[in-house]
Amino acid sequence: FYIPQPALEYFRRALTEGDALEKEWNAVFSSYEREFPDLAAELTRIIRNELPKGWDANIPIFPPDQRGMATRVASAKVINAIAPRLPFLIGGSADLNPSTHTALKGMGDFENPAKEMGDIHGSVGGGWSYAGRNIHFGVREHAMGAILNGLSAHGGVIPFGSTFLIFSDYMRPPIRLAALSGLHVIYVFTHDSIGLGEDGPTHQPVEQLAGLRAIPRLIVIRPGDANETAVAWSVALEMRGRPVALVLSRQSVPTVDRARYASAEGLRRGAYILIDAPDAEPDIILIASGSEVGLIAEAHQKLLDMKVKSRLVSMPSWRLFEAQPKEYRDKVFPKSVKARLAVEAAEPQGWCRYVGEDGDVIGIDRFGASAPGETVMREYGFMVENILSRAAALLKRERV
Repeated sequence: FYIPQPALEYFRRALTEGDALEKEWNAVFSSYEREFPDLAAELTRIIRNELPKGWDANIPIFPPDQRGMATRVASAKVINAIAPRLPFLIGGSADLNPSTHTALKGMGDFENPAKEMGDIHGSVGGGWSYAGRNIHFGVREHAMGAILNGLSAHGGVIPFGSTFLIFSDYMRPPIRLAALSGLHVIYVFTHDSIGLGEDGPTHQPVEQLAGLRAIPRLIVIRPGDANETAVAWSVALEMRGRPVALVLSRQSVPTVDRARYASAEGLRRGAYILIDAPDAEPDIILIASGSEVGLIAEAHQKLLDMKVKSRLVSMPSWRLFEAQPKEYRDKVFPKSVKARLAVEAAEPQGWCRYVGEDGDVIGIDRFGASAPGETVMREYGFMVENILSRAAALLKRERV
């Protein structure tokens, strides 16, 4: 383990001369503030993690598209649109940038000490580069989580780290510590379900989503399309004193037509009515997160053709929803509608809170399988026909 000599000297002085160092810093900063007031104000905002005015001006708005795009790809477009306006956004991945799509293009790499060290027993030559904003954490999710915590605890940056959702298990202790400590850390977890395909059950997450939702104070967001992903990033960056986990798809998902469906801004409330029954008196409520939102949207139209009135609810974040006033929550899930069907490609644990005793969940209670993503999803029941069948069973039970 290598620590540069200047850092060792700083740590020594910090331990022995803490008050003197603070006075020295205040004097230097006061001088800097007089000479460069605008830059000093910007530095103060950065240290406070305050977002500058207009930071979100370039966030893309994605047009409706049935073919759509993977939410991990949408995420890449969003962070690269906002990064130039947020100089304190810094992060990377656990050796998976091409897969998680988290590279900040043109922002350089935070120096890897191994490049400077040469032979591990030799002397260190050259200098370190701290200007780059892409961190290559290596294949070590636990260490990545610890580094993110250190960056956030120090302040002056908003750190993010990424890996496949399945590997969030490796970094659960630092995630829990971030939540416990009130640290503003952003996790980007991609390949969020069995829809990732041929990598098989070792890489296909099933119980991870439920596990993350169980961590107190952690905000878990699984956006349903590109525009929800853009809003999810806004929520993650605006959050204070809490970590946020973005859960993103490998496969493409349709980009919802917001002229017909509700605004993606509804994500900020955790769950929102995507589209309602024609007279706002639904026979059944269909609920989904992530890639399954597109499935319930397809089912909604078919149910209408069958003279069945459904309400669609996109529910990307349970914790954000639970923070809403009771009046809003009751409006989304009125007690009068007992027929409720949740659809999510993950362990269904916890969904009973929202579907109730008379509802149903299309989820996964076994490990995945090795096959193309579309095939696995279909074989595990994530298809419109199964939604229609389960919805019909609920309605029949309701009418008995």
